[in-house]
Amino acid sequence: MKLQGIFPPITTPFASNGEVDLTRLKENVSRYNRIGLAGYVMNGSTSESVLLTWEEIERTWAVAREAAGEKKIMIAGTGAEATEETIRHTKRAATLGYDAALVRTPSYYKPFMTFEAESAHFLRVADASPIPVLIYSVPVFTNYTVEAPLVAKLAAHPNIVGIKDSSGNVQRMKDIVASTPKSFGALTGSALTLEEALNEGASGAILAIACAVPEACVGLYDAAKSGDLQRVEQLKKRAINPAATITTKFGIAGLKFAMDRVGYFGGQPRAPLLPLAEEAKKEIELLLVAMKPEDVLS
Repeated sequence: MKLQGIFPPITTPFASNGEVDLTRLKENVSRYNRIGLAGYVMNGSTSESVLLTWEEIERTWAVAREAAGEKKIMIAGTGAEATEETIRHTKRAATLGYDAALVRTPSYYKPFMTFEAESAHFLRVADASPIPVLIYSVPVFTNYTVEAPLVAKLAAHPNIVGIKDSSGNVQRMKDIVASTPKSFGALTGSALTLEEALNEGASGAILAIACAVPEACVGLYDAAKSGDLQRVEQLKKRAINPAATITTKFGIAGLKFAMDRVGYFGGQPRAPLLPLAEEAKKEIELLLVAMKPEDVLS
């Protein structure tokens, strides 16, 4: 498996009655298929994973797998607080045809989630998983950061093939790359530091803003890999930085609104996340206008 390129963590559409809208999900994925994305992540943080039941999650997995293009790498977020539950969900993702599992760090009992506890958790999941495992480090939500020494230990397991590091810390990415085999996939979760992360050896990215501006994200990746610095700066200024502002300032509700405005179906977030205020919508509209679509797509 080559964990290279751009992977959007697909958002979860909700119908007006609050139910998961599988038809809209299929439509979004079908549109993404036309773009040079490496694959899709289902049930990541941007999918509102902690606000979904596992029955709903499995339904989205099945629909997205069916709608995705044949060559798209499909990654399922299977992490749970309990090791055995994580294993159960990982096996289910495998039966639905997923290529890899993205496993977040358990964090509820944070004082006891030591190096040894986290290591044991991931190794047990990797031993039992029928599909390759990716470590998911998302400290903004879990308050637990996976550092390079732990990654190095886990990377020695033949079924642990990569990491998504959402910290945005380029030095951490550099340390992870230096301490793992060349075949280990290091994916950043930060669009703002994508170019720098690639320069330090990252292989790709899982980017929330790729749900709204996938062409720009793919373009930035291609330009950075080819050394086209002029194109990199153009894309960062015209698309990446404004889009990243939307997600960092307004979160999932902002991202979904932006998706609605550029032709995808975003819809409302699920409670307790709140819909956007009118002032926030106006601010996002201005950011989208400033993004200059002709520069992004040309």
